[in-house]
Amino acid sequence: MSSSLVNKILELKRKRNAVILAHNYQVAEIQDIADFVGDSLGLSVQAAATQADVIVFCGVYFMAETAAILSPNKTVLLPDKHAGCPMADMITAEQLSKLKAEHPQALVVCYVNSTAEVKALCDYCCTSSNAAKLVENLPEDKDIIFVPDQHLGAFVQARSGRKLILWPGFCPTHVRMTAEQVNDARIAHPGAVVLAHPECGPAVRAVADQLLSTSQMIAFAGKSPANRFIIATEEGILHSLRKKYPHKEFYPVSDKAVCPNMKKITLEKLLWSLEDMQTVISVSPAIAQHARRALDRMLEVLPDKS
Repeated sequence: MSSSLVNKILELKRKRNAVILAHNYQVAEIQDIADFVGDSLGLSVQAAATQADVIVFCGVYFMAETAAILSPNKTVLLPDKHAGCPMADMITAEQLSKLKAEHPQALVVCYVNSTAEVKALCDYCCTSSNAAKLVENLPEDKDIIFVPDQHLGAFVQARSGRKLILWPGFCPTHVRMTAEQVNDARIAHPGAVVLAHPECGPAVRAVADQLLSTSQMIAFAGKSPANRFIIATEEGILHSLRKKYPHKEFYPVSDKAVCPNMKKITLEKLLWSLEDMQTVISVSPAIAQHARRALDRMLEVLPDKS
């Protein structure tokens, strides 16, 4: 890491009264310079609680939108405006409106990995860590539409025992992982515990030891008596795990488990973002109001944010 580059970023951060957020899937240099590292919604909540005037979100577009929704009086910057999320783009507001019209009595739950326009049409938002618990707490006499990730939806369906109307979205990075890769990793690292994200396909979920969100993986690795782990999610989290638990060993299920959008943000782009105050991510007040309602309803059902 270039010390001069880092120093310039830190000086501009001070000058702008900015807070730097980094998702667990970001490159190591970005994680190391960030004020907070974590999952998407948790980061937005942390940033909203600060006195910063500027939020620089090193993640993807929908994450910066969520930060803008929760911090309407702060300026939210995304260092690369092309850092998107294929899964979030797999459903549009128009498509969701049509699905809702087909099931007019259904409640709509959306994964936080969705656009602000989609969130605005939903009754509840959820995270990968609390989705099953949220659904368990919804009225049993209501049908439930779950968007956009069919694999997280299937996981929630199995855990909650509720039949869901699933949208066929998916995360390209997670669905590329295979059960064969998990089994090969077990052979290479005997005794290692397999932690997989519920965005993985059914074959990987079936052979994993634990199905956990990124924040849950980090917490589990710290509490577990095991010292070796095979990680089935985007490889960026390995830096967080190795940094937090240097006495333990972590192995990727595949060296191809890389999200190209998460890797678009670099130190140079972070510096340019602070220099030029670009790219500003904003959400229209009407969309933000309705999207915030879905987020607030989640917290009403699950006040402990678990």
